[in-house]
Amino acid sequence: MDVHKLSQTYSVSPQIVPEDVKTLAGAGFKSIMCNRPDGEELGQPEFEQIAEQARQEGLEIRWVPITSGGMSQSDLNDFRAALLEMPSPMLAYCRSGTRCTMLWVITQHGALPDEEILSATQAAGYDMSGLMFQLQQQRG
Repeated sequence: MDVHKLSQTYSVSPQIVPEDVKTLAGAGFKSIMCNRPDGEELGQPEFEQIAEQARQEGLEIRWVPITSGGMSQSDLNDFRAALLEMPSPMLAYCRSGTRCTMLWVITQHGALPDEEILSATQAAGYDMSGLMFQLQQQRG
């Protein structure tokens, strides 16, 4: 398991397996969000396998599947709602952690200083400078 902390309340990870959930609970995580559709890759655990283990460990879990390269406003709204409604600290996972990081950047843009967002993502190993540039251009 490869956890990358972006803030005090939010971390991201590549795909986890059911056996990782106990470790996450022991590390103090209170919730898990999956941003990966089932069947995206051969052999990946289905969401319900992770969810069952999370429930057994007393963690809140939510599925906000986002198709890689196909993010809608509805997807962003669902992601934002999960961030606001679920207990923290939260771990979000997808195939590599990049999708979860991108969603966080988009939802935090305008709420946190751009430099703080980029510093956090760079420290976690995700280069979001291109996405930040696009967001800045949209803002004008």
